[in-house]
Amino acid sequence: MANIYVTRLIPQPGIDMLIAAGHQVEVNPDDRVLTQDELLAKVKGRDAVLCLLTDTIDAAVCEAAAGCKIFGNYAVGFNNIDVPACTRAGIAVTNTPGVLTDATADMAWALLFSVARRIVEGDKYTREGRFKGWGPLLFLGGDITGRTLGIIGAGRIGENFALKSKGFKMKVLYSDVNPNPTLEKELGATKVDMETLLKESDFVSVHVPLMPETRHLIGRKELAMMKPTAYLINTSRGPVIDEEALVEALQKKTIAGAGLDVYEDEPALKPGLTECWNAVIPPHIASATLETRTKMATMAAGNILALLEGKRPPNILNPEVLPANLR
Repeated sequence: MANIYVTRLIPQPGIDMLIAAGHQVEVNPDDRVLTQDELLAKVKGRDAVLCLLTDTIDAAVCEAAAGCKIFGNYAVGFNNIDVPACTRAGIAVTNTPGVLTDATADMAWALLFSVARRIVEGDKYTREGRFKGWGPLLFLGGDITGRTLGIIGAGRIGENFALKSKGFKMKVLYSDVNPNPTLEKELGATKVDMETLLKESDFVSVHVPLMPETRHLIGRKELAMMKPTAYLINTSRGPVIDEEALVEALQKKTIAGAGLDVYEDEPALKPGLTECWNAVIPPHIASATLETRTKMATMAAGNILALLEGKRPPNILNPEVLPANLR
């Protein structure tokens, strides 16, 4: 029987899988992120830890978790985990890819429509009792059908998002280190450099992982390249965009608007962002559908159970820590 710690409440089916396998499971009962000191204390003596993207798994946590076999991350991204430190400590790291592709791509579209058609502004206006009747200049927004869509990062989620544009007859540009034959075949998409994409797109949607080279990928220089009628959408990771520069661009109307589900210093927002009514700013809920979050829970649990049963976890990020026969 293994001793497993779950750092925050997750959908019950994932926890039930661990319990049904006969393991001892402790779950953080509070619906909040553990402090780093709390995390260091809680990982001690564990055989496995099911952690979240809000948990910072660094060398100190690895040291505190001496003897732990696996950190099962409840997220597709793993920028919260120092994978090399885990590898040096002999701890496997897994994630939950694929399961949230549709939900995240759908959310990017929801943001695109919401900001372009000023849905949130209009909803607030109506709820406040200010709607006195139809007017020809009331809440004019941006057209979507037939416009140019720019995809920065044409991986699994970026591709899914782009393919969903087909019904809107959009011209699709994409920027990525690798060509995407699917987008080119299905949509007639064109691979371009990022400068061209920023200058020509009416909507720019960001779908890159957070790495040193993508931090502040979109800053003042890049925002200045965009059309003043263009919209920026981000469902990837907050630090990919220089949020301070974005607030400035929104205030000065350098761009028409932005739809953000992630933020540079979550949960804090850069000063001024909440006053920008040309921004739609939900609280990091791209994967927040019942089905998706449940699948994430069972996938994270499945990765942990596979390792504890002497099998290769399906979503292992550092297979070099596994026995030779499982690599």
